[in-house]
Amino acid sequence: MEIWDPVIPPLAAKFRVIAFDEIGFGHSDKPLLDYRVSTFVDFLDGFLKELKIEHASLVGNSLGGWIAAAFALAHPERVDRLVLCDAAGYRALAQAMGPRTLDALKLASRDDIRYLGPLTFHNKQFYEGTAVDDAFRQRVIAGDNYTVSRVLDSLIRGDDALDNRLHEINRPTLILWGRDDKLIPLSFGERFHQEIAGSQLRIVDNCGHMPQIECANEFTTAVLQFLTDAK
Repeated sequence: MEIWDPVIPPLAAKFRVIAFDEIGFGHSDKPLLDYRVSTFVDFLDGFLKELKIEHASLVGNSLGGWIAAAFALAHPERVDRLVLCDAAGYRALAQAMGPRTLDALKLASRDDIRYLGPLTFHNKQFYEGTAVDDAFRQRVIAGDNYTVSRVLDSLIRGDDALDNRLHEINRPTLILWGRDDKLIPLSFGERFHQEIAGSQLRIVDNCGHMPQIECANEFTTAVLQFLTDAK
């Protein structure tokens, strides 16, 4: 969960923060399942029960945002607040990305990382020079390529898509988006905002797909303000 390292300390100063690797990713076990978003919703359900957490606010980026929204739909009584950051989830996303981007998301080579860099980040420092080697090394260590491939197959099939379901979410929701996200463009964020009643849309300028890394201060300020104001 290194992608959350820049924002955990300031968030943890005011809230209990738990960052974890979903099943199939990072340091979690990686059974050979046909992974899809509903798999991760079930895992999150079990994870919270194991920790005896009856309800929580969920913050998710990209696939994590999709999982958070799907969890809120499946277990609305267990979600206090919801932060969806450059979230996936719509059927149209696979077509919008196209075959080359979908294939590159498997991160099977340095070329994939070089291709995705300009789509993911606004600031070149995150995808030029040694950043490519560092990112590829992390992917090799993570060992979750099988999981990623299954998730991408599920995305292409349209499994667990959020289309025509988001109007059911009635929890306070912040839609947080990098204006320069070329992987999941702002138009998808605007759609989330339109379809989740009462949601807030916060756009971070000069920022790409991962505001919690590229624009940590802006991300933290927005999330803290939202979590505090929503009480």
